[in-house]
Amino acid sequence: MNGPKVDIVKYRWIWFGISLAITVPGLIGILLCLVQFHAPLKPGIDFTGGSILQYQFEQHADLETVRKILADTGLEGSQVQEANISGKEVIVMRTKALDDESLKHKLDDQLKSKLGEFKVLAVDKVSATIGPELLGSGLVALVVTFGMMVAYISYRYMFDYAICAIVALTHDVLVLCGIFAIMGLTVGTEVDSLFISAILTVIGFSVHDTIVVFDRIRENSKYVGSKTTDAKTGQDFRKTFGDVTNDSVNQTLARSIYTSLTVIITLTALFLLGGVTTRDFVLAMLIGIISGTYSSIFNASCLLVFWRELKTKTKQLKPA
Repeated sequence: MNGPKVDIVKYRWIWFGISLAITVPGLIGILLCLVQFHAPLKPGIDFTGGSILQYQFEQHADLETVRKILADTGLEGSQVQEANISGKEVIVMRTKALDDESLKHKLDDQLKSKLGEFKVLAVDKVSATIGPELLGSGLVALVVTFGMMVAYISYRYMFDYAICAIVALTHDVLVLCGIFAIMGLTVGTEVDSLFISAILTVIGFSVHDTIVVFDRIRENSKYVGSKTTDAKTGQDFRKTFGDVTNDSVNQTLARSIYTSLTVIITLTALFLLGGVTTRDFVLAMLIGIISGTYSSIFNASCLLVFWRELKTKTKQLKPA
């Protein structure tokens, strides 16, 4: 095996520090969301209930004007998006539940007077009872996913491999949720059922990349204790588990980066050129893929080395 090109394990505390610098503000944002919204993230209509209005105007409708009309009507905080349906411009408004017909008539009158005639394509109501069901199903899916991953990785590799992989996955979920919590507090970004789908997809991608690295570490573990020569000093030494991990990560480094780059390029194109309705979902995927690639390379492998070194020191401290 060739010597490592990048000494990742040596600078592991720098990688851990970068992760903390990203996750700590996110955790603070989640706590602030709990205080302000009584939820870790700002919930969307899928979780709180509300109405979705799709209007097609005869003339171009300015989104800021629509938002101002909604605010003047008493529907502050509503989401307004522009979409294309059958090649025609459609304004999509997500508001609180319009149970009062007079409120809807008032909104329609204001829109007609300031933006001209329009055609009502759809008026849908989302019951608030769907929210707890979706949230409960999403949490169950997350728990089952983590449990099955621990069981599989423990069976296929070792228990410490599984724990390090789960810690890396938890890091990715916290980074993603933390950034969206901050966005919810600052720019009003809401999360819906698609966000749970994005989290599950990110978990699957991240653990796949981590397993590739772990598989190479397991294959190279037979070289632990073997003699080799330092290319710089010319001195002979015996390889430690950290040396083998460095070799393994460097052997898979290019593959991990190239694979992630292809996904990142695709998601970036979708984010910039795709529809508005899926932009938050694509952004969540983009953040999760970048975080997952980082954690697979710099966190999971370094955590595994730290775990093994800690176990070795513990055994040495025990009396014979």
